[in-house]
Amino acid sequence: MGQFQPVTHVLFDMDGLLLDSEEIYSRAIQEVSDRYGGKPFTWELKVRQMGLVSADLAALVVKELELPITADEYLAEVGPVNVRLFPSANLMPGAERLLRHLHSKGVHIALATSSSRENYELKTTHHGSVFQLFQHIVTGSSDPEVKHGKPAPDIFLICASRFPEPAPHPSSCLVFEDAPNGVKAARAAGMQVVMVPDPRMDPLLTQEATLVLKSLEDFKPELFGLPAYD
Repeated sequence: MGQFQPVTHVLFDMDGLLLDSEEIYSRAIQEVSDRYGGKPFTWELKVRQMGLVSADLAALVVKELELPITADEYLAEVGPVNVRLFPSANLMPGAERLLRHLHSKGVHIALATSSSRENYELKTTHHGSVFQLFQHIVTGSSDPEVKHGKPAPDIFLICASRFPEPAPHPSSCLVFEDAPNGVKAARAAGMQVVMVPDPRMDPLLTQEATLVLKSLEDFKPELFGLPAYD
C-alpha cells in the first residue's frame, strides 16, 4: 500500500473535477465584469476562487475586479448568465467510468460541491444518470449545515456524516478534488485526497494532496484498497 491508507468511502468535488464547468464560470464572471468595465478575470484570481461557496466567490470577484456593485448584486447579475451557460457543462475524462465502477462494486460514494442546489441542477441537466449514482449530495452554497466554505473542512465532514450508520471515520474517506481550497478542506477534515489539477496549476499548489494525477483516467482504485477495474 505504500504511503496510501485503505478507505471505504469516497467523496467527490464536482466543478473542474467531474464536470468541465470551470471555464464556464470564467466566461460568466468576465461577462458581468465587462458590463461594468471591470478588470480581466485572470488565472491567478481563478485559482483563488476555485471551490468557494457562492457568497465568498461573489465577494472576492467584486473586490478584485473592482466592480461598482455589491456581492448580492453581482449574484443577481450572474444568475441568468449561469442559467444560460451551465447546462453545456460536459463530463471530464474518466469521470463516468470511475463513478460507475465504484457504484457497481458497492463502494459508498457521495458528492460534496460548493455549488448551490440550483446551480447543481443546471450543471447536471444532461448527466442525471451519472449523478444519481451518489448516495447523497451536499450543495455547500445552499446547505444550512455548511457554516464555512472551503478551505474549511465543514462540507467534507458533513458529507461523511450523512452516510448510513455507522458513519465513517474521516481517515476512512478519500476525497477527489481539483482545487487547492478543496485539498486544504479535505486535509483539514483528516481525509486523504486525490488531486486532478488544471494543467496550468502551479505545482506548488498541489503539494498538500496525497496523490496528484493528470486525469481521473489515471486513477488506480486498488492503491487505496478499493476494488480494481475489471
